[in-house]
Amino acid sequence: MTTRVEPARTTPWSWRGPALAVFAAAFAAGVVLIGVPTDPFQLFAWLWLATIAYNVRAPWRAHLAFPRDWWPAFALLVLYLYSRGLSDELFAFPVHWTMPIRFDEWIGQGTLPTQRLQDALCASPCTGTTPPRWYDEVLTTIYFTHFVAGLTIAVVLWLRDRALWLPWMRRYVVINFSALVIYVLYPMAPPWLAAKEGFIDDRIPRLTGRGWDDLGLGGFHVALAKVGNPVAAMPSLHGGLAMLIALYGIVRLRRAWRWLLLLYPLLMATALVYYGEHYVIDILAGWALAAAVMIGCHWWERRRAPARPDA
Repeated sequence: MTTRVEPARTTPWSWRGPALAVFAAAFAAGVVLIGVPTDPFQLFAWLWLATIAYNVRAPWRAHLAFPRDWWPAFALLVLYLYSRGLSDELFAFPVHWTMPIRFDEWIGQGTLPTQRLQDALCASPCTGTTPPRWYDEVLTTIYFTHFVAGLTIAVVLWLRDRALWLPWMRRYVVINFSALVIYVLYPMAPPWLAAKEGFIDDRIPRLTGRGWDDLGLGGFHVALAKVGNPVAAMPSLHGGLAMLIALYGIVRLRRAWRWLLLLYPLLMATALVYYGEHYVIDILAGWALAAAVMIGCHWWERRRAPARPDA
């Protein structure tokens, strides 16, 4: 039997609307005063508060269902985040530097796509002090959605129908840990680090966050890097998760506009290459991983499904 959550019967919009407005104001203030939430602890707290605001008239016993249902996924994501930071220290595998450079130079006919984008969108030469343009704000926002989009979808599904929430969380956790295994076995440096270490002749600045510099939020990626792994670039989880979201939406939805969801991974890929965070080959690998996770999870769920539809 499917357990459904029907908050509309508990909280009318006359209560829900103001509660969500208060939540949005609190979240905005938290971002300005504390910083952009990028770790599981902050995200878990904010997502829980969002469900409380959405169903503000519900009793506290109903609100306690969130940590009860989410704690296994939360524990796994905490394990992933800190394991990712240590993944380059677990084994003495050599860091790969030149393979992605050669592949991307082949794609770019002798010039790295990152260099082409920085010359076209930033400046020639591009530096970290080059004033940002309007599209930097758009691309930085898209980059940041990586940290909240997948879990926001999970919250929406959890509120609507937990039978839909579980398959999505399965895919979300599987793609994170699949990428972690590859990071351990195949450590690879991103373009900005390869340029810093002299493997790329031209300078490639790391531009991530520059679109939010005017808001004082441009350094959010620096805080994340403290628990990150600088050689966890293959595959691009940013690119892979964006494609996973698009593929999941295309499979689940039936409207013709669902194909527009593919714009999300394309824009994410543009941001990642332009900012020097990833090579094109990293993103292609991330997209392939997303497709493999979708196919693998679907196969596993089909095998575990009851033999009879009415079972």
